[in-house]
Amino acid sequence: MSDFDLVLSGTVVLPSSIVKDGYVAVRDGKVVHVGEGRAPSAKTRHELGNALILPGAIDAQTHSLSQKDQEDFIWSTRSAAAGGVTTIVDMPYDEGNLVCSAEAVRIKVDHASPQARVDFALYGTINPEEGATRIAEQAEAGVAAFKFSTFGTDPIRFPRIPPALLEECFAAVAKTGLTAGVHNEDDEMVRAAMAKVKAAGITNYRAHALSRPPLTELLASLQIYETGAQTGCAAHVVHCSLSRGYEIARSYRDQGYPATIEACIHYLTLDEENDVARLGGKAKINPPIRPRVEVEKLWEHVRQGNVTLVSTDHVSWSENRKTNPDMLANASGVPGLEVMVPLFIMGALKRGIPLTWAARLMAENPARHFRLDHVKGALTPGRDADITVLFARPMRYDAAASGHNVVGWSPYNGIELPWTVGLTYLRGQQVFDGTTVAQPGTGRFVRPEARP
Repeated sequence: MSDFDLVLSGTVVLPSSIVKDGYVAVRDGKVVHVGEGRAPSAKTRHELGNALILPGAIDAQTHSLSQKDQEDFIWSTRSAAAGGVTTIVDMPYDEGNLVCSAEAVRIKVDHASPQARVDFALYGTINPEEGATRIAEQAEAGVAAFKFSTFGTDPIRFPRIPPALLEECFAAVAKTGLTAGVHNEDDEMVRAAMAKVKAAGITNYRAHALSRPPLTELLASLQIYETGAQTGCAAHVVHCSLSRGYEIARSYRDQGYPATIEACIHYLTLDEENDVARLGGKAKINPPIRPRVEVEKLWEHVRQGNVTLVSTDHVSWSENRKTNPDMLANASGVPGLEVMVPLFIMGALKRGIPLTWAARLMAENPARHFRLDHVKGALTPGRDADITVLFARPMRYDAAASGHNVVGWSPYNGIELPWTVGLTYLRGQQVFDGTTVAQPGTGRFVRPEARP
């Protein structure tokens, strides 16, 4: 009788090392042992050759319900499973249900649980009219972090939180021990820049970046980190497109403040002069995609350890909301769950960056950031056996052909991926085999660990 339920052998990618002739052994849904050399016997054993075995990715930023009757968890978690993402952290700005109370959290958990194919955690937020009064109850209900915005995309669904209220919210979040994540664009400066672009009659792809110049992002980031410093709250910039932003975050950390920062995969992959020019509205994202020189600077920040997390900011807008010839009239955001992991692997290998950063930035660090590291984020004995396996099988990505996303379009269409996800395991259970995904209801709601 075997001691293990599952053993996978191949190249094991850990946060601090790579075990080329390694294996991962699983029992009762948990990692039991990670070793090197001859793999032990198991009820199910796969010798995967040179395949890369990584901890299941945690996508720190998804929007499953931004457009009503569009994607939902039935599709977002399907894309996740096919992309080697075993936990998604979903944002609170749902059309028709702003997640800003304990009741709203419960409604969303009950809604998502029967649909989810991988595990999910949740962000909470506030209704500006209520102030910070419901932050504590959302923490009790199990949110893993809080999200605010210095820019008002929509007064109800995605509101701006003015400076005094943001300070109040940070002080309340600090008492929970969770992190305050903030969308980092200065509202007044963005609106002034947008007015200039419209007055100049610019409507093509250039309009978006011109309407959100670098200073709009950097001023907001400074406000976020200084508010954290003044309130004792862990402050997090949820997406940064600029090298200077990572320097600012690092300076606050060097001063002893818990200042973290997130690089979305689109900022590490796409550029304005080639991709936005070609894709138009399908590459409209807030903050904007920047020139190629910024892309390469961001990879250097990865190499230097200045990036805390890598995520997707995934949202699957219907195609009609991304194809307006007037650039500013399009919805902002793109889908990315299927390709985040292989895109990061491709980018790191191209630049000679150790793959250990993949395990750190898409698993270990997100688990710690959201206080899920008691069960998630690493191939460590005792934690959930969430595992992603990539094979050296080159594939030209085509969202319409994959069958694992609701929209069938992607800004990453046509990119040749040298490594592709072939197997995904959630708590030791196979949820993707290269073709099919797990049934809805396989995933669970995961809560942060209670800590003093």
